[in-house]
Amino acid sequence: MQLTAKLSQILPIESGMGKNGEWKKQSIIVETEGQFPKKVCITAWGDKFNTAQWQPGIMLTIEFDLESREFNGRWYTDVKAWKIDPAGLSQPEAPMSMPEPPVHYNPLPETSPVFVAPAPTLDDLPF
Repeated sequence: MQLTAKLSQILPIESGMGKNGEWKKQSIIVETEGQFPKKVCITAWGDKFNTAQWQPGIMLTIEFDLESREFNGRWYTDVKAWKIDPAGLSQPEAPMSMPEPPVHYNPLPETSPVFVAPAPTLDDLPF
């Protein structure tokens, strides 16, 4: 999924030790555009992003995954970023399109072939 939004706040880096070693996560708050803007907390795990050069107010293009999990009967949803770029710097993927036909391409022949059905025979079965 992809979102373009204005950076509102950079939260402090959180870190700790787990069974697989040390972990770090960085969360940011962004605000969507539109008539009813929404604030979204987006988390990036590890040292994937250099937030030192980002300032509140810049537009970011964020590619992320949504994931929900249940704990003690309650559901929690994470927005996990896997790519964050300042808006305008990321290269959007071109939509899939059909290749252009060659210049000499003619989809229909000038004269349509005439279909002639074979004459029925007495032992023709419909199946």
